[in-house]
Amino acid sequence: MRLFATALLLLMAALFLAARQLEAHYAGWGFLRAFAEAAMVGGLADWFAVTALFRHPLGLPIPHTAIIPENKDRIADSMAAFLRANFLTPPVVARRLRSLNAASAAGQYLANPRPGEGRLGAGAASLIADVLESLDQEKLGGMAKAALRNRIERLALSPLLGNLLSAMIAEGRHMPLIEALIRRSAEALEANEDLVRRMIHDKANTVMRWTGLDERLANGILDGLYKLLAETVVIEDHPLRLKIEESLHALADALVNDPAMHARVEAMKRDVLTNPAFAAWLDGLWERGRAQLLRAVRSGGSGAPDGGDRIGASLAELGRALQHDTRLQILVNRFARRTLVGVATRYGGEIVRLVSETVRRWDARTVTARIEGAVGRDLQFIRINGTLVGGLVGVAIHAVDVAL
Repeated sequence: MRLFATALLLLMAALFLAARQLEAHYAGWGFLRAFAEAAMVGGLADWFAVTALFRHPLGLPIPHTAIIPENKDRIADSMAAFLRANFLTPPVVARRLRSLNAASAAGQYLANPRPGEGRLGAGAASLIADVLESLDQEKLGGMAKAALRNRIERLALSPLLGNLLSAMIAEGRHMPLIEALIRRSAEALEANEDLVRRMIHDKANTVMRWTGLDERLANGILDGLYKLLAETVVIEDHPLRLKIEESLHALADALVNDPAMHARVEAMKRDVLTNPAFAAWLDGLWERGRAQLLRAVRSGGSGAPDGGDRIGASLAELGRALQHDTRLQILVNRFARRTLVGVATRYGGEIVRLVSETVRRWDARTVTARIEGAVGRDLQFIRINGTLVGGLVGVAIHAVDVAL
């Protein structure tokens, strides 16, 4: 486009020379001469104006030319100030996000990714994996494990367990556990029947052993225990079963309301947290979680036999919930607004400072090339329009002169 604008200016110069030679012989050529003359003036003026933005015209150090290179630092500061005032102030961020349903947009992307793309873009997945692998694993793992340990320490475990047990009892989900416990007890008794017989034999006196009553006593005790356990499983209102259920109700109530029970549970929790076995369990949990996360991210979140399909299905389900659950959308959008407003409040100054310092570090040639590359085509249209408009004005002035 620059070549076209320059060629048009040269064409006007050629037309001016030709029309000036022919004007003395043919009066009509005066209009063409006036058009070409004014077009040259307009084209040269706009060429000077456009060129003066980026460099010195013809290399001459004319004042107020090469405006962009000479004012690079001031432009950087102005860009940063504009960005700060119009985009990174908390009121502006909050106002712009108020009309944006980020949750629905995220849900649409997760539920319906574009063809050929996973729900985790390949580039983003690779970046996340690289970041996970590049971080100091001891420090990162220590932070994650410390956060989990702190969360468990702050957790009021006794009321939580009590409420869970109460919910299980109310929904009848404790009965399979009771039946399983009774069956396990019967299996344990059967597996240790010889031990029970030996204990009874050792406790029996000489007369009982001599008469064989100890064996009959052992058989009676074992038969009675087997019958008791079998009846407890089969009969729903068996006294032993009711007694177990009553004990569970009492335990649930104590877990919620008994301060002594709270103290015992907290003491047990502290013992577990200080146990080396718990630290080893946390180490294993962190390593397994990190490895699974890396495999899932490397696979792009879909199609991986080690969990990618499950992750993809979970993300799709999350996307559908974000699209259709109004309450969830409100929560997510509120969180997004608060997070981004907080980022603008805490780091807005750093962001604009980064923009300013980046532009300041560019040399003048880089700044000129980038701005001219972005808007240069439109600037050449200014030259073309200036040439043509100048020519039309010249024709109009010449017409007035002829008329007068």
